[in-house]
Amino acid sequence: MGDMNLTHRQIDIFRTVMATGHVTRAAERLHTSQPTVSRELARLEQLLGMALFDRVRGRLRPTVRAAALLEEVERSYIGLERIAATAVALRQFADGRLALAGLPALAHALLPDAARRFIAAHPRAGLSITPQESPLLEQWLTEQRFDLGLIEARQAPPATRLTPLLQADEVVVLPEGHALLARRVLRPQDFAGQPFVSLAPADPYRQVIDQMFEQQRVARRMAVDAASAVSVCALVRQGLGLAIVNPLTALELAGPGLQVRPLAVAIPFHVGLVTPTLRAASPLTPKFEQCLFDAAAALLARLKALARRT
Repeated sequence: MGDMNLTHRQIDIFRTVMATGHVTRAAERLHTSQPTVSRELARLEQLLGMALFDRVRGRLRPTVRAAALLEEVERSYIGLERIAATAVALRQFADGRLALAGLPALAHALLPDAARRFIAAHPRAGLSITPQESPLLEQWLTEQRFDLGLIEARQAPPATRLTPLLQADEVVVLPEGHALLARRVLRPQDFAGQPFVSLAPADPYRQVIDQMFEQQRVARRMAVDAASAVSVCALVRQGLGLAIVNPLTALELAGPGLQVRPLAVAIPFHVGLVTPTLRAASPLTPKFEQCLFDAAAALLARLKALARRT
């Protein structure tokens, strides 16, 4: 069994027969003859030492073993298809391609502006942006899967380097027409008795916010909680309460139905830029980093303008 000499041709034929359920259709798809497909299948079964198909009235019925083998074959083909897709992307983008990963909130509110600036300056370059939550995001960055990463943690994951990118305070989001919009800045006491939309209980910012209200002895009406700042803002827009979220998401979603106000107590929101230390650096990396810093500066300017306007 260790000397089994399987060929890619045999595996390709097996996969196609499994997909079509018929030797003739498989032969048509593979641009070969029906006898060739039947012969290669028989050789494959002989090499494996087991039957992969039951022959029933001229048709092939896959065995349980064939179904199990197909699962492994498909995993291999997915890997090959990813390699092929990467090669195509590299061929299409003459100046190269960057792979980025970040928390969903950052992919929603900071990365798009940076991407716009980057593509405007480097139209022949490509970008791939993958949103992911912690802790899987940090694991991927440690595994050197991406050229750049954006995280909220203040410590670099193993085998990476972290550069502070942005720090800004959490803000309050309120539904249109709320009475508290009359205030320029909201204090913790303003939330007393108000319906409140929270982040999920395990969210570290939720824990800091709850601790602040406990220290201020302010009791809110806990209306509903959600796993992301985007979902929290959507719930606030529907009038279910007010909330405290990161300023990036708040500014991105502010508009009709959703208003933003500063919070009197500072709850810092940090964004760090992560670069791998073992992965070969792309010449595009420093160029995109500059676009990120420019996008962060523009966002901070918007926050200052909001504070002045309110």
